[in-house]
Amino acid sequence: MPLPSLRRPPIGFAHRGARAHAPENTLEAFELALRLGATGLETDAWITADGVAVLDHDGVVGGLLRRTPIRQVAHADLPDHIPTLRQLFETCGTGFELSIDIKDDAAVAEVVAVARDVGPEAESALWLCHPDLDVVASWRPLSSVAKLVHSTRLRALPGSPEQHAAALAAAGIDAVNLHQRDWSGGNITLYHRFELFALGWDAQFERIIDDLLDGGIDGVFSDHVDRMMACLDRRLP
Repeated sequence: MPLPSLRRPPIGFAHRGARAHAPENTLEAFELALRLGATGLETDAWITADGVAVLDHDGVVGGLLRRTPIRQVAHADLPDHIPTLRQLFETCGTGFELSIDIKDDAAVAEVVAVARDVGPEAESALWLCHPDLDVVASWRPLSSVAKLVHSTRLRALPGSPEQHAAALAAAGIDAVNLHQRDWSGGNITLYHRFELFALGWDAQFERIIDDLLDGGIDGVFSDHVDRMMACLDRRLP
């Protein structure tokens, strides 16, 4: 019998947009993901030299012989395929959850500011992710409604999962994001006991997605939006 999730229904996050179907982290990929039924989008945020929050995975631009960090480049000088966070909202609206890996710590304040300027529904739909627990905990003063997410692996924990869950709850963090292999129904239930959302990334095949959903996962990240939504749709009443 499937275990209950805290988030009902669980969120289907399109990893870097519909990455299996379109160029990742582009407006085309984000629009396609939503057309395919994704209820959440996932992306990566950097800050440009002139303070614009932009969406890209690697955070560098240029050719093989000369690669320049985005933080050293003005927004106007970036390639056209790299969208701003504001362009994402302008193109896709706000009717979805938005998980953002903050790749440059300096970007987080602008990410929250842009979402807040778009509207309260955009800010409250943010899931702000980082691998350093202390860093993500330090973001709480920026927003009382955005969800803070510790993205990590079980092997990276200094103690037990229960100690980790207690530390997250005490720090005001809302969720933990683990690789799909790290999750079991028992681990999900443990984090749920501390009222923490459980998110699973790299869920690329239906059997994996189904196993996560059976365990009570609250959100899955997949490149394959069609497979992910087929699994989620089967769970709808």
